[in-house]
Amino acid sequence: MRARQVDPTALERLHRDPVRSFAEQAFSRAAGAPLVAGNSVRILRDAGENYPAWLDAIGAAQRSICFEAYILANDKVGQRFMDALRAKASAGVRVRLLYDWFGGVGEGTRRLVAPATRDGVEVRCFNAPRLDSPLGWLHRDHRKSIVVDEVVGFVTGLCVADRWAGDPARGKDPWHDTGVEVRGPAVADLSRAFAQVWSESGEPIPEHELPLPGAIPNAGDVSLRVVATAPSTTGVYRLDQLIAALARKRLWLTDPYFVGIATYVQALRAAALDGVDVRFLVPGQSDVAWLKPLSRAGYRPLLEAGVRVWEWNGPMLHAKCAVADGRWSRVGSSNLNLASWMGNHELDIAVEDDAFGRAMEEVYLDDLEHSTEIVLGARRPRRVRPPAFRHRIADHGARRASSGLAAAGAMRLGHTVGAALGGFRVLGPAEAKLLAGAAALVAALSVVAVLWPHLVAVPLGVFGLWLAIALAVKALKLRRARRAVSIPEPGPAEQRGADEAPPRPAAPRS
Repeated sequence: MRARQVDPTALERLHRDPVRSFAEQAFSRAAGAPLVAGNSVRILRDAGENYPAWLDAIGAAQRSICFEAYILANDKVGQRFMDALRAKASAGVRVRLLYDWFGGVGEGTRRLVAPATRDGVEVRCFNAPRLDSPLGWLHRDHRKSIVVDEVVGFVTGLCVADRWAGDPARGKDPWHDTGVEVRGPAVADLSRAFAQVWSESGEPIPEHELPLPGAIPNAGDVSLRVVATAPSTTGVYRLDQLIAALARKRLWLTDPYFVGIATYVQALRAAALDGVDVRFLVPGQSDVAWLKPLSRAGYRPLLEAGVRVWEWNGPMLHAKCAVADGRWSRVGSSNLNLASWMGNHELDIAVEDDAFGRAMEEVYLDDLEHSTEIVLGARRPRRVRPPAFRHRIADHGARRASSGLAAAGAMRLGHTVGAALGGFRVLGPAEAKLLAGAAALVAALSVVAVLWPHLVAVPLGVFGLWLAIALAVKALKLRRARRAVSIPEPGPAEQRGADEAPPRPAAPRS
């Protein structure tokens, strides 16, 4: 069992405040992550603060670097980081680099990382497509983290690409994003979170190379949780639902790819109707063009309940943050949609600290100064004032984002269609466009199936055959694994011959 550092003053507060004690227990169980005391946490805004801090930490590395990226682009920013990692590997530092296969599609990641292996960088690609797993590629490593020497860790929403840095000379502002720098015992949990995904792509990191929390000295007085979720574990979803239920005064959210499902939307509505100041900051324009109408369709039920919604007036808003009552804060890689809640490996930190919470609220209020509030009009939500975009967003990264978001959007669309056909939920006016789009899609597929049946039958047949082969391969592997299991030696009773039957029990007397 791993030792945990506990703040004695925090324990005293918990004993004095049973409500907070209950909340601490509920958070631990919901997130699947214990509260770790004794840390320092620093907010880093945009690439202008994140990238220099990352490069400084990499440059100071003496023993090890664990670098995990969803998108690692073969451009100026990507090359700068690869040069830094290769230089440290050449100097004898153990460098492990993990990137996501789907995140690298169209980014030139393989060409970027190939030379690094010659300098000693250990490179792994997460979850590339395999013939024996037709749908396996749908779950991704969406985490973005760096751990250096088990001394400092970074948890962030930023990927490594030029668009996060912008190009001031050409009038391109950087994408707006948020990360944190963590020092203290919680860095051990960041190391183990990296090791967990690393082991899914090859040999695991030896246990003796992973730090114990008790071995890392305190670096401050901040308590936090490292919420490292895997597909289908829903740790962040449970935590988000719990925070929405416990917030008493304020709940302020920032999310770039919001596709609200009914249960979470209802949690936000219930908080707002109960008098909580619920605010939502979303992009004014998205790098995934088809997602914007889907997100906007969900504004009306929120606005009707008193939730206030703002759209960012600038380049892509990519931050994933939350702060409640100036006490609980979350920063990391998780978006508020099913792709992040259930489909991906995600990494967030959930901080429980008043000073950090106030700092997060100051950042949020500053962001609202550069945003436009959406109000409820007679027919549909509208902007209070026109935006002031300096330029439109190029469709960067749409393919990388589309897999999980498409699944989340499809599930929301399916839920709306099911409600319309089954009558188990009252639909709102905002869902009229979703139903109209679903009707058009079904009609188009039906026409294709009638006029050109082979266009439907052939792809289904090919996919079905692929699925059958994949299931047969898995069954064969399991059968071989079963045969490989050693059979235990027979015991004394089993060594009797066939003619040597065990004694029969005596018949009971009447």
